Amino acid sequence: MVLEERYSPQKVELKWQKYWADKQLNKTGFNPSQKKFYCLEMFPYPSGEIHMGHVRNYAIGDVVARYKRMRGYNVLHPMGWDAFGLPAENAAIKHGVHPSEWTYKNIEYMKKQLNRMGLSYDWEREITTCSPEYYKWNQWFFLRMFEKGLAYRKHSYVNWCPSCATVLANEQVIDEKCWRCDSTVTQKKLEQWFFRITHYAEELLRECDELRGWPERVVLMQKNWIGKGEGVEVDFPIEGMDEQLKIFTTRPDTLFGVTFMCIAPEHPMAEKMVKDTNKLEAVKAQYGKEDEKIGLFTGSYTINPLNGDRVPVYVANFVLMEYGTGAIMSVPAHDQRDFEFAKKYDLPIKIVIVPEDRIQDTRYRIQDKKNHASCIMNHESFAPDITEAYEDEGIIVNSGKFSGVKSDSAKKEIIQFIEEKRLGRGTINYKLRDWGISRQRYWGTPIPILYCDKCGIVPVPEKDLPVILPEDVRLTGKGVSPLLESEAFLNTKCPKCSGRARRETDTMDTFVDSSWYFVRYCFKKGDINLDSELLSPQSECKYWMPVDQYIGGVEHAVLHLLYSRFFTRVMRDLGLISTGEPFQNLLTQGMVIKDGAKMSKSKGNVVDPHYLIEKYGADTSRLFSLFAAPPERDLEWSDKGVEGAYRFLHRLWGIVYKNREALSVMRNDIRGFDASRITDHASLLLRKTHQTIKKVTTDIEREYHFNTAIAGLMELVNEITSFEPESDEDWKTFKFAIERVLILLSPFSPHIAEELWEAIGNEPSIFEQQWPKWDEEIAREEEIELVIQINGKLRSKIMISQGTPDDEIEKMALEQQKIKEIVGAKTIKKVIVVKGKLVNIVIGE
Repeated sequence: MVLEERYSPQKVELKWQKYWADKQLNKTGFNPSQKKFYCLEMFPYPSGEIHMGHVRNYAIGDVVARYKRMRGYNVLHPMGWDAFGLPAENAAIKHGVHPSEWTYKNIEYMKKQLNRMGLSYDWEREITTCSPEYYKWNQWFFLRMFEKGLAYRKHSYVNWCPSCATVLANEQVIDEKCWRCDSTVTQKKLEQWFFRITHYAEELLRECDELRGWPERVVLMQKNWIGKGEGVEVDFPIEGMDEQLKIFTTRPDTLFGVTFMCIAPEHPMAEKMVKDTNKLEAVKAQYGKEDEKIGLFTGSYTINPLNGDRVPVYVANFVLMEYGTGAIMSVPAHDQRDFEFAKKYDLPIKIVIVPEDRIQDTRYRIQDKKNHASCIMNHESFAPDITEAYEDEGIIVNSGKFSGVKSDSAKKEIIQFIEEKRLGRGTINYKLRDWGISRQRYWGTPIPILYCDKCGIVPVPEKDLPVILPEDVRLTGKGVSPLLESEAFLNTKCPKCSGRARRETDTMDTFVDSSWYFVRYCFKKGDINLDSELLSPQSECKYWMPVDQYIGGVEHAVLHLLYSRFFTRVMRDLGLISTGEPFQNLLTQGMVIKDGAKMSKSKGNVVDPHYLIEKYGADTSRLFSLFAAPPERDLEWSDKGVEGAYRFLHRLWGIVYKNREALSVMRNDIRGFDASRITDHASLLLRKTHQTIKKVTTDIEREYHFNTAIAGLMELVNEITSFEPESDEDWKTFKFAIERVLILLSPFSPHIAEELWEAIGNEPSIFEQQWPKWDEEIAREEEIELVIQINGKLRSKIMISQGTPDDEIEKMALEQQKIKEIVGAKTIKKVIVVKGKLVNIVIGE
C-alpha cells in the first residue's frame, strides 16, 4: 500500500470500517472449548443522536473488547436499543408520527453514528425492545411469574406523575419528583400489577457481599435500598375498640418512650377513627410528601402494652402503607422526624436513652402540655426544650426493669420480654417493596391478561403471544391508557369459556425490557423460534453468562441493576440459566463535564460528537475521552486536550511515513533478533518498549486505567521520535518498537493502528495479532550506586534504578535510617540531586 503523507482520519477510518464489516471480524462464534469474555455496555434509548457520554461509555467497552480478543478470548460484544418509553410517545404526539416510525428512524441514524466510531459490535445479535420478537418474551416471563405467584394484582396507592400521566415505581421517584420529567409526584389509588421482588429480598441482600467486582458505593446503595431491619412487631390495643394497631420497629429499646402513634392515611383504621372525612381527605392529598409533615389527631388512643401509657393516634402524610404495617410508634426524643412532628403539634417528648458519659442522679420533670402524661428525666443535660432527637446508643432510662441497661443489650432483652408476654414477636422487615409494573401509557409491552365476567382474571394462552400493540390509537399523553380507545384490541374472547372478555390496557414498566436483555444477546437473531421455548438451546446461554464486564452510569445503581438481579434469579429458578448474578464486574463511568457542569442542551455546553469526528476523526475522539481521566472519574472537557490527542496521532503518522520504505521491507526479521548485538541507544529503546508493554498491559488489567496506559504509549513514541537507527539491528529494534506501539494503541485508536500496521509491511488485520508479552529481564532498569551527602559530607550510599525521577530519589534518600538519625530535628534547607551521581542534603544547625 502507499501511505499518504498527510494524515486524513476520515478517509482512513471509513476504509477500515468497511474492511471490518466485509471480513465480519466482529462476528462472535460459539466455541465452548475457548475461554469466553462477555463485554457489555448499557444499551441506549434511541433518542436520535449520540452524545459525548455515549462516546466515552462505548469507547471504554470497545477497548476492553478489543483487548480481550487479542488476549485470546472469545469475546461477545453486542449492542441493541432500549426502545420503549415515554420520549417516543411524546415525540409522536408532538410531531404527529407513530412512535414506531420515530423510534426506528432514530435507530437507523444512531447505528450509523456508532459504526462511525469504529465500535466492534456483533450486529448479528442486535435487539430492539419495541419489536414483537423481543417483547413477546416480556409477556412470556410475565405468564411464568403469574403461574409462580410472582406476578399479582392489588389495589394500592401508587406514585403518580401528573405530567407523564402514569405510575412510577418507588425507585423512579427522586426527592418526591419524577425521575424522568422532574414533576412533583402525587399519590393515587389504582389497581396495579406487581412483581414480587420481595420474595428474593434476603438473597438479593446476602449476595451483595459476593459482588466483589462492583464499586463499593453501588453495592452499598443496593444494600440500603433493600434495607433489612431486624426488630419486633408489637400490638397496641386501641382504647374503646376491639382492635389493635400493629407496629414494627428496629428500636425496641425506645418502646417505653412512645408518646404518640401515626398511621397512614389509607390505613384501614383511619376511616374508623376519623369522623371528619374532609379533613382525612386533606391529609390524603398530601400523602407521601416528606417536605412537610402533616398530621390529623383521630380522637383515638392506644395503650402502650409495655408500660400502660395512653398514646394518642394521628393520621400522618409521611407514613406509607407500603412500608411495614402502615402504623408507626413515635418516639420524638430519639427520632428526628418524630421530634419535628411533636414540636409542630405540641406533643410530649419522653427521654428513654441517654449517653453513657452523661448519666447523673439529678431528677427533673418535663410537663406534658397536652396532659397525656408527665415524664421523669434521669439526666440533667437534657431539658424540656431539647433542640433535636438523640438517636445514638446509650443507657436505658425510664423503662421499668430495663432501666440502667445498655441500649444495644436491651434490644434483645425487650424482644424476649415481648415474646414471653405474647405482646408481639421478633421479626425481620425490608424497606424493599414489590415492583409495580403497570403503566397507563401506550408505548410499552402489553400485559398479557384478560378480564372475563365469568372467569375473572385469565392469562393469555402462551400460543397467542405476542399480544401486539395496536396502531389504531390516538395519543394525547393525558388521562387513561390510550389502549382503551382501540376496540379491536380491547375486546376479545375468553380462552376458558369463549365468552366476552377485555384485555388489560396497562403496559409494562420499560425497566422490564432492560432486566433480561443481556441474556437475549447470547443468541443470534435466528436462534430463537417464536413458537419454541425461550433460551433454547440453553448451552449458549450457559457458556456466555454471566456478563464478565458491564459498563454504564452510576445513576442505574438501584433501578436497573436491582431489577436485573431479580430477573436473573427468576430465570434461574425457572431453569433457564444456571447463574444467579447477571454481572460479574461493573464499571460505572463518570460524567462528561464542560464549563463546570454536566453536558446538557439546557446549559448550552454540549459538544456534538458528529462535529468532533468530522473534524478530528473517531480515533482522536476515542483517545481523548480515554486519556483525559480514569473511566470511573468525571471527565473535564478540554478543547486543548482534543487537539493534543490529534497531534499525538499525527506525530505517530509522521514517524511511520518518514521511515515507511525502510520499515516495509523488513518483513518479519524482527522475530528473535539478537538483542546482544544492538547498540547502547537501541538497547535503551528496546528496554523502553518492553517497559511500555508491561505498563499498558498492567494498567488495562488494573481497573482499566486507560489514561495512564495512553500516557505510557506517548512516552514510548517520544523515545521513538528521538531514535536514529544506524545498523541493521538498530532498524530491527526500531521496527519492533513501532509494531508494539501500533498493537498497544489499536484498542484505543483502531483505524490509524490498522493503517500504519499495513503501511510497514504487515498483513491486516492488526486485531488478528496476539497481544505482546514483555521480557522482564529486558524491561528491568539497570541499577546504579548513588552517594548521599549531608552538607557535602559522605554519609550513605543507595542502589537505584537508572532513570528514577528526582523526586523519588530525594524521597528514598531522606527515608534512609542513617540519614534520619543525622538530620534529626534539624531544618532541611534544600536537597540537591545530581542525576546518576549523588544527593546532597543541606541542613541548618
